[in-house]
Amino acid sequence: MPTRPDAAALVALLPGTWRLGATNSPMWLAGDRLLPTFRYDLKRTDPLVFGEVVSYTSPDGAENSIVGVARYRHDEFVGRSRRLLSLRTSRWSVVGVSDDTNVLVRRFHRSLFAPAGVDVVVREGTESQEFRAVVAVASEYLGLTDGEFASLSWLALAD
Repeated sequence: MPTRPDAAALVALLPGTWRLGATNSPMWLAGDRLLPTFRYDLKRTDPLVFGEVVSYTSPDGAENSIVGVARYRHDEFVGRSRRLLSLRTSRWSVVGVSDDTNVLVRRFHRSLFAPAGVDVVVREGTESQEFRAVVAVASEYLGLTDGEFASLSWLALAD
């Protein structure tokens, strides 16, 4: 049974850049947002707040970024973009982390704009074949149900 990281563990775990390796989210599978990355920068520890930059490439090659913050409340993050008058929020939690801390699973709650889902993200610099093997062998340990694992689409990682 996986142990969700607590706030102290997340302070050490999340900072840095992560690439999306597998997902069941329509946002990333529609084909209009390619090679997504997530960068987390620690802003405060009490309460726990990370700056979050989600970057992706459009099919025409344009680079795009969404800048926001993710606040940790009651064992989950509440994310909000910094766009003017943004109503978009997301609620997500880290449900599992590999032993080497290079792979983590994030579970998203349903929102007004997206269904519930899971992302498997990989610390930048991790070999793509290595991460797939880790997830395949340890999916339950990483917090994935059998149904979630079966629903994942594996993405090509930019090396």
